[in-house]
Amino acid sequence: MSAPVTVDSSPRLLAVVGDPVAHSLSPTMHGAAIAALGLDARYLALRTTRQAFPALVHELLTNGGACNVTMPFKDDAFALGGDHTEVARRTRAVNTVWGEAGRPQLDNTDVAAIRIVARRLVGDEPVTVVRIFGSGGAARAAAVAVSDEWPGAQIEVVSRSSARAAAFVAWAEEEGVRCHADSDLMTKLDLTIRATPVDILEEAGYRLRTPKRPAMNDLPPLSPILDLAYRKGGTSVVRMQAFLPEFRAMDGRGVLVEQGALAFERFFGVPAPVAVMREAVEHALRP
Repeated sequence: MSAPVTVDSSPRLLAVVGDPVAHSLSPTMHGAAIAALGLDARYLALRTTRQAFPALVHELLTNGGACNVTMPFKDDAFALGGDHTEVARRTRAVNTVWGEAGRPQLDNTDVAAIRIVARRLVGDEPVTVVRIFGSGGAARAAAVAVSDEWPGAQIEVVSRSSARAAAFVAWAEEEGVRCHADSDLMTKLDLTIRATPVDILEEAGYRLRTPKRPAMNDLPPLSPILDLAYRKGGTSVVRMQAFLPEFRAMDGRGVLVEQGALAFERFFGVPAPVAVMREAVEHALRP
């Protein structure tokens, strides 16, 4: 269990809050942006517990700070009292918190970021069937992003928990997102999104079943894959491109930068230095 965090109000303190959180590149990215604009602020990674999360956010806001929220607290951030943006209400998950402690502003900048990067990956090709691995806040953001960018697209959700998959489908129905929990290796996909900590290749072998194992030549072509995770040298999905030249994949660095830039503008009320943020992330992820 992490120790209680005491927030010093000078300079202004901002943070990404999660558990685990030491791997996050948000401090690197936001720190570079803060330095580039000469702002009197610091940005840290703070690990906490579910019980301590509300008090930590309240203390940050009380002292003029703000925070990004990562796994597993996006649902807890949504439960905070305050003013939710429309997209936060739709996803029922929050990754950006700022404003007054008594009435915080709550947003989900993941949705816009995923829309931007998914469109960048797919280009002008039609998208009608999308498979999403995961059933938490990031997966809901991905589903809303897909539904908004490609209205009418059918989403297949894949989860290790049938109960979580069913809850995801129920949420999607309430939000007008076309979704079901059945997946088949033979389905031709237009886009795949990994929104889970589990490696997508492992997850595919775990959940996607067919009555008879198909030959590789019988499988539909691989869809473009957006992997929301990131690591030095690329995730396993991104590394597959070295062996499959026609395969297209992106890891989560683009989404990290886009959602971070939107959060930065909410925190400081000025345009984010996106190029600086992108370079900081790319530098950190070079092998």
